[in-house]
Amino acid sequence: MIAKRTNPAVNRRGLTFWGQWLCGVTLVSALLCYLVFEQFGMVSTQYRLLIVITVFCSVPAYMLLHVYHKKHSYLTGLAHLLAGWATLLVGLFVIAFLSDSMHLFSSEVLLNWALYGFLVQGLAYIPLRYFANRHSSRLRIERTSVIIGSGPAAYELAERLTGSNRVPLMGLITSRPDVQTRDGRFPVLGDLSTVREIVEQYGIRRVYIALSLDEVAFIEELYLTLLDMSVDVVWIPDFGRMPLLNQSISQIEQMPAIYLNETPVSSHPASVFSKELMDRSIALLAIIALSPILIASAIGVKLSSPGPVLFRQPRHGWNGEIIHVMKFRSMRQHDDGQVKQATRDDPRVTPFGRFLRKSSIDELPQLFNVLKGEMSLVGPRPHAVTHNDYYSDKIMAYMARHRIKPGITGLAQVTGHRGETETLEKMQQRVEKDLAYINNWSLWLDIKILIKTPFTLFSKDVY
Repeated sequence: MIAKRTNPAVNRRGLTFWGQWLCGVTLVSALLCYLVFEQFGMVSTQYRLLIVITVFCSVPAYMLLHVYHKKHSYLTGLAHLLAGWATLLVGLFVIAFLSDSMHLFSSEVLLNWALYGFLVQGLAYIPLRYFANRHSSRLRIERTSVIIGSGPAAYELAERLTGSNRVPLMGLITSRPDVQTRDGRFPVLGDLSTVREIVEQYGIRRVYIALSLDEVAFIEELYLTLLDMSVDVVWIPDFGRMPLLNQSISQIEQMPAIYLNETPVSSHPASVFSKELMDRSIALLAIIALSPILIASAIGVKLSSPGPVLFRQPRHGWNGEIIHVMKFRSMRQHDDGQVKQATRDDPRVTPFGRFLRKSSIDELPQLFNVLKGEMSLVGPRPHAVTHNDYYSDKIMAYMARHRIKPGITGLAQVTGHRGETETLEKMQQRVEKDLAYINNWSLWLDIKILIKTPFTLFSKDVY
């Protein structure tokens, strides 16, 4: 299977950054070589190593400070360049200090390099930005577009294309002659019978087809009509209310394929391996580091009320398989056959258990589930099997949450959807966040959620 297509706009932004970055880093490297050669008559090993470190460290520093962003004005761009250069120099100083290698370098050379380094990058930035803007303007003309369709998907596409002021959109072409513009922003230019005339009249270079599923029969005829008109034709399938999951476009033996529903495990196998490695490594380190808290909590549970220390509850895991999630027991022993979540002042919760739940310490034994490979650090929270049975036929795509391993924390938990879900609407909102996590999953998203999690532990919504 051929790799998935990437967004051309993203590629263009990447090329803009890498082109200007390459020019800038080449200039500062050449400047350092010149300054060192002027003073010592040769470029010694430590300075060559400094150049290599500069090249590698400049990438995250400049990306973090959004250096060379195409939306910057000249003055704003120079300010970001200065901030990126200063950040890079501070990073290099820290590396030199920690490695005890400051004495290997000439302070005069480094000072001149710091001052003139920004100057040469700034002088190069202005013409590079000018030519980049001219190139972008020419591309903008080549993207003069029209959308065939007048349904919700067509209007959403119009909003997205014009939101960044990147695409000159002339308007919409409707498949139903009686349809008029919805809000005045995107005029209806005509219907399908006038497509050729509209393309020629407005100088259209790209046509987006955003027809609903019941209008698919028009697509073949439209495509043949536009085939000889020197325009790009892009089909945006309108799947209506179908909840897509990790959707993508690819090819199977040269045949186009639209993946409507795909697990991240099959679409990102290498990244999933990295996620699993990160999960188990952090889980093991956390168990070791938190062992005093784990032991103290176990003793507290045992002394607070009769019953086992750990509460093992069957829950749906990855691909719907039943796993037994471990938690410190926070309630008195009772019959859990009903669909009932913990509520404020729930009489079933012990005083010590309330502290465990409020601080989320009761969730810590799930680190062992992560270590066993049953759970992940980050993912949709696993609900009780009885809860899943209750909600599965009430919320669309509810069980799609299980296309990835459940987590100790997740996107829903760090965006205010923790605790009791006493209404169907609240559970719907949590499910939407879980599906958004699956659709946008990446290792970086996992890291951001892990960083945010400690700040949500004492949420007032946790009982």
